[in-house]
Amino acid sequence: MPVKRALISVSDKTGVVQFARGLSELGVEIISTGGTAQALQEAGVPVTYVSDVTGFPEILDGRVKTLHPGVHGGILALRNEEHLVQLKKHGITPIDLVAVNLYPFRETIARPDVTVALAVENIDIGGPAMVRSAAKNYNSVIVIVNPERYAGVLDALRQGKAGRKLRLSLALEAFSHTASYDAAIAAYLEGLEDGGELFPPTWNITVRRAQVLRYGENPHQKAAFYRDPSVTGPCAGNAEQLWGKELSYNNILDTNAAFELVREFSDPAAVIVKHNNPCGCACASGPADAYRKALETDPVSAYGGIVAFNRVVDAATAQEMAKIFLEVIIAPGYAEDALDILKAKSGLRLLATGEIAGQTNDRFEIRKVNGGLLVQEADREVFQQPDIKVVTRRAPTAEEIEELSFAMTVVKHVKSNAIVVAGGRRLIGVGAGQMNRVGSARIALEQASEKSRGAVMASDAFFPFRDTIDEAARAGITAVIQPGGSIRDNESIQAADEHGIAMVFTGMRHFKH
Repeated sequence: MPVKRALISVSDKTGVVQFARGLSELGVEIISTGGTAQALQEAGVPVTYVSDVTGFPEILDGRVKTLHPGVHGGILALRNEEHLVQLKKHGITPIDLVAVNLYPFRETIARPDVTVALAVENIDIGGPAMVRSAAKNYNSVIVIVNPERYAGVLDALRQGKAGRKLRLSLALEAFSHTASYDAAIAAYLEGLEDGGELFPPTWNITVRRAQVLRYGENPHQKAAFYRDPSVTGPCAGNAEQLWGKELSYNNILDTNAAFELVREFSDPAAVIVKHNNPCGCACASGPADAYRKALETDPVSAYGGIVAFNRVVDAATAQEMAKIFLEVIIAPGYAEDALDILKAKSGLRLLATGEIAGQTNDRFEIRKVNGGLLVQEADREVFQQPDIKVVTRRAPTAEEIEELSFAMTVVKHVKSNAIVVAGGRRLIGVGAGQMNRVGSARIALEQASEKSRGAVMASDAFFPFRDTIDEAARAGITAVIQPGGSIRDNESIQAADEHGIAMVFTGMRHFKH
């Protein structure tokens, strides 16, 4: 179906002059509004103002300009005899192409100085109406909401190949665009309500496909990664890939797990993750020392793992990591000589997040279950040292308190049931995902071996029985940190007192399923 008339009205004017000029060269009449019309006119592209088409001026500071039968009749009319007769009767000419992108609402609300009045004024009305009209009538009308599509549409028109397949794909993109736009508005307005619901009756979220992955957790599962454009700040989802082949589904999961743990520390730290659990973690005077100490936890599991840092990776750290095979490294940045060293490693991906300055604005965790979604606040809480409760006769020393704080930070990121053994501000034993707590403790203590003597232990939840404390005592643990809250807390406290172990309660559980 030929394109004889196009309506172009865009906020993002990237490439619009070249596109309009290409249409004009094909003999297409162009109608436009306000700033777009002016830009085309100044570029020498013939253009007719929408007000000349409707016979009605733009009013209300531009709020009403295209909401008119002269526009929507031309867009929505089917190219059949009945509709064409009606158009002729009312003096309406069909519109065959609509190129519209919307007021910059997301960009406006992202400004630190934004006011509610400014945000509301950037809610587009006429734009979405035209986009939806054109998308509904995609068999007759080409709709474009993305400037990246201009060149492809022009080529198709020149070759006479702007057929149904192209028109349908553009319509799908258009409806996704307006749905995303409305979701952003709804989320913003929801946030204006004083005391509004944390979890509104309808959960509006729009994510954009960043890449189709080779496969999911297993080769027989298809997968893709979608990025949330509303999330700002350093994180795995926003990281820039500097080197290496594309990330896999499991790479992304593990990279996120590693980075979310390492960002918890203010001192230089390194984290090594395998299968979504930390198999190494340490704080030290610098990244190289932190990595060496983290690797000592479990060098076997670290092979093929993911490493995260909260400091820029220097050459000394890169040289240490180059000694074994790693899948992914994520860090705020890399020194040039460090990049040279790491790029020589086969199969390694390098991600940069930029400087870690606090958490992102991503408040929620969302998990899919068959038939619905589970939504919860992200577990960003950490216990405060003044709030811990010493429940044993012996109080922990200042040094033990520091170790307990480190251990509790790590155990928060281990799959439940979770037990962590730590000493020297490094992870020396970890028990993850067992069906009973004493099982996790035995795994962690066995891994720590002789290093557990004089070390501390952390648990993500309370001890239902004293058996875990007895195991800790046999291994030489001197201090324990746990949430408390069991009906048998007294049994665990009594066991700790019998063995001379200091134990503190935080009152804060950290299950991670």
